[in-house]
Amino acid sequence: MTAKRTVKMERSTRETKVAVELNIDGKGDFDVVTDIQFLKHMVETLARYASFDIKLDASGDNEHHIIEDTAITLGEAFAKALGTAPITRMATATLPMDDALVMTSLDIVDRPYADIDCPDNLYHHFFRSFAMSAGITLHILQIRGFDEHHIVEASFKSMGMALKEAVVPRKTELSTKDSVKVN
Repeated sequence: MTAKRTVKMERSTRETKVAVELNIDGKGDFDVVTDIQFLKHMVETLARYASFDIKLDASGDNEHHIIEDTAITLGEAFAKALGTAPITRMATATLPMDDALVMTSLDIVDRPYADIDCPDNLYHHFFRSFAMSAGITLHILQIRGFDEHHIVEASFKSMGMALKEAVVPRKTELSTKDSVKVN
């Protein structure tokens, strides 16, 4: 029997309060509460395309802090829920959305790195904060596009699709190093 890959966690600072429940083996269900409607839409989009169940409540003093702390909390929850069992690990997804064409490639390897093409600084920061907190290598490449909304949304969709593929369990570790053990 495989361990449940779910987690509940909160992040509370002087600036924000973020609570998340994450089920990596979900169906794409979501319940997102925040005053930032575009953030709500993007987290719901991520849940749907990754097939993760996400329940999120995020509030705070300003957009930047709420978006950043939401990404950090989701990233930490993702890393914790994932555990240490072998997974597919690497994935790439290319997604068209009207004028936008975006490709995401990632590796869930605990070597955080982010190289993100994103026309919106707040959501560039979201992707980078998520990658650093989740401990993943994340590349999001804008191939085409001029509508910022479409580019950001296509980025969330393609990242969701890549995450869905990368978290698929395997019988053995996919690495020439085997699993890395820290003493």
